[in-house]
Amino acid sequence: MTDVTGVPVDVLHTLFRSDQGGHEQVVLCQDRASGLKAVIALHSTALGPALGGTRFYPYASEQEAVADALNLARGMSYKNAMAGLDHGGGKAVIIGDPEQIKTEELLLAYGRFVASLGGRYVTACDVGTYVADMDVVARECRWTTGRSPENGGAGDSSVLTAFGVFQGMRASAQHLWGDPTLRGRKVGVAGVGKVGHHLVEHLLSDGAEVVITDVREESVRRITAKHPQVAVAADTEALIRTEGLDIYAPCALGGALDDDTVPVLTASVVCGAANNQLAHPGVEKDLADRSILYAPDYVVNAGGVIQVADELHGFDFDRCKAKAAKIFDTTLAIFARAKEDGIPPAAAADRIAEQRMAEARRS
Repeated sequence: MTDVTGVPVDVLHTLFRSDQGGHEQVVLCQDRASGLKAVIALHSTALGPALGGTRFYPYASEQEAVADALNLARGMSYKNAMAGLDHGGGKAVIIGDPEQIKTEELLLAYGRFVASLGGRYVTACDVGTYVADMDVVARECRWTTGRSPENGGAGDSSVLTAFGVFQGMRASAQHLWGDPTLRGRKVGVAGVGKVGHHLVEHLLSDGAEVVITDVREESVRRITAKHPQVAVAADTEALIRTEGLDIYAPCALGGALDDDTVPVLTASVVCGAANNQLAHPGVEKDLADRSILYAPDYVVNAGGVIQVADELHGFDFDRCKAKAAKIFDTTLAIFARAKEDGIPPAAAADRIAEQRMAEARRS
């Protein structure tokens, strides 16, 4: 069913009336000449201009793209709040296969749409977009981060994203086993692309036993060629059932934890880089009921947004890495709050983030 504008009713319900809504603004963008179809969603600007990446993905439908933009933008509000940044949450999605339709003309058109928001939204890289793409977008839009160092940017943010996830894992180990080291622990990483392959390096350096999987064979080969001791699972279904797995790290697309995966997880901890890992509300309780410790995704994967936010003020890598290292303390604080309130860690993180946003609105 659609309304008089042709927009699916359930999308409007999500936007205006559901608990997952509350967004300030959603912009539908189209440039026929370049083939651009994009959605820019601003969830909150309570803490400052909305900041979040641009995802370029071949969605099955426009409705799916809008829903993803809404979910991702909301997640960015919570992520930025928990990272202590003076930014609200926003996200953009470009509809289509980047391997087929990404052109300079399309990216420039997209940059003009972002610029039309006058600084309410600051964009960066995400799935399907890269530093070189942000350099093009920045030619039309000064509210662009994740650019190359040659163009005044900080470069690839996946380095600090992986570092932050590693800090979240260390905090999980500290909370559960009383020691922050991953030495001797078996860690399964699903998705070893931009972020996952950096995470594997941290884990191996810390003495972990690593098992990986990825739908892209070249991503797997890149790691096994360098580290032949790394084991490979046939797919994610096999990885989550790996015997003796201590930690599961979802590092691909969202929805990794659902009614099918949670009951068969062998890991004691879930801590990964993917956004929106919980497929639906209630999954966090299912994890807790199985005594699986969940490190909230938007907390531990905040290293990248810490980096791109810093770019707006003159990038300093050491300063960013020091901020990302604090993800260890933030994660421990969430586990402590969860225990104190008798709720899952995901709910505890939400409460802390919501409190910061509410205080900003009152001030």
